[in-house]
Amino acid sequence: MQAGCIFINWGLDPTDEILKILTIDVGGTNIKAKVEGPEERRKFPSGPEMTPQKMVDGVLELTKDWDYDVVSIGFPGIIKSGTVITEPKNLGPGWKGFDFGKAFGKPVKIINDAAMQALGSYSGKGVLLFLGFGTGLGSAIVVDGRVLPMELAHLTYRKGTFEDYLGLRGLENLGQEKWQKHVHIVVSRFKDAFLPDDIVLGGGKSKYITNVPGGCRLGNNQLAYEGGFKLWRFNL
Repeated sequence: MQAGCIFINWGLDPTDEILKILTIDVGGTNIKAKVEGPEERRKFPSGPEMTPQKMVDGVLELTKDWDYDVVSIGFPGIIKSGTVITEPKNLGPGWKGFDFGKAFGKPVKIINDAAMQALGSYSGKGVLLFLGFGTGLGSAIVVDGRVLPMELAHLTYRKGTFEDYLGLRGLENLGQEKWQKHVHIVVSRFKDAFLPDDIVLGGGKSKYITNVPGGCRLGNNQLAYEGGFKLWRFNL
């Protein structure tokens, strides 16, 4: 298996062990949490001063009336062997190497946030390309059950990077109409490069995509939590 990939055998039954799972979606604007079941998602503000310990403390306070056994975290950065290996661009310091299991006092699985939503959106067949439009630009691809996080955001595009044009700063600087034009251009490039069967455009700012590119669908951002639940259901 390639480094950084998560392989899902969709023919396997989920683990027989019944666990109550908490999924956390770490973003540059908000920290969101949902426990598996009927409870509503909860959130609190994030930002450039958000350290991992502040995140943990905030989640523990936010979910103090919830029962859960294990935790999944979707994180906007590079994860290897269950560890954050680079500091995020839109959050505070201290994330690299942070021990989330020790901080929460429970078993924790951590995955790139775009990969988590891609996992939640995947039907189990073919190639899915996921692009997450939020504070930054997330990207992941799923190929026949292999989930591969990517860092397309920081590749060169025009006078900056893809994230400079398609992230929140790009939306604010360009305005919605010009921003959407760049969305179409970039999606077309990625479609030619990866030949996906399905393209999902998700993330909090995907709501500003009013003219959806051909061959794409807007994602259901609630499926990010489903991706977190699958990490434990399928023992990934």
